[in-house]
Amino acid sequence: MSPPPPKPEPITPRILLRAYAAGLFPMAEDAEAEYLHWFDPRERGIFPLDRLIVSRSLAKTIRARKFDIGVDTNFDAVLAGCAASRPGREKTWINGTIAVLFRELFDLGFVHTVEAWRDGELVGGLYGLALGGAFFGESMFHRVADASKVCLTYLVARLRFGGFSLLDAQFVTPHLESLGAVEITRAEYRRRLDAALAIEGDFHALDARTAPEAILDLARGR
Repeated sequence: MSPPPPKPEPITPRILLRAYAAGLFPMAEDAEAEYLHWFDPRERGIFPLDRLIVSRSLAKTIRARKFDIGVDTNFDAVLAGCAASRPGREKTWINGTIAVLFRELFDLGFVHTVEAWRDGELVGGLYGLALGGAFFGESMFHRVADASKVCLTYLVARLRFGGFSLLDAQFVTPHLESLGAVEITRAEYRRRLDAALAIEGDFHALDARTAPEAILDLARGR
């Protein structure tokens, strides 16, 4: 009987950063999966940072300050929200390995969150990884209507103000397309990624007290 195949070497935060810099990203089959799979799609989803689609109703919600927006205040709660099952997506690709790796990268300052709070409760959020002038959006969730869209709007404003040039969305879904996400070829993505990695974005350059109207102007590319 032949011996079992060797187990893959464990993925470290350093390996994960190198993979993203090379255009790869990991996903698990489900929350219980032991291993990760690496993806390098032929068509890559991105959000052009000057073309986010902000509807009138979403802009009204932002102007009304219906949510308190936080940045990097509770990574674990955001990750849990993104990993939770919900109608239409009962399974998640966020397993224990991804949770541990991204928590370590959050502690190292590479991973960031944008959060929507209401009456002290987290009702929406997103997280992603920043390298140079590239931000790799990983996942977002909402428990209240428009909460994740508001977080995305604040994220785009923060990236534009901080000098980022690339917002990676991995795959384009109808929902993301309605917000302005587009598909580009792998070759074009690599070109934009290389250019983004050559600059240094500042995720915390935008003042947390920036007025909603200024957020909307930045997010719309004005």
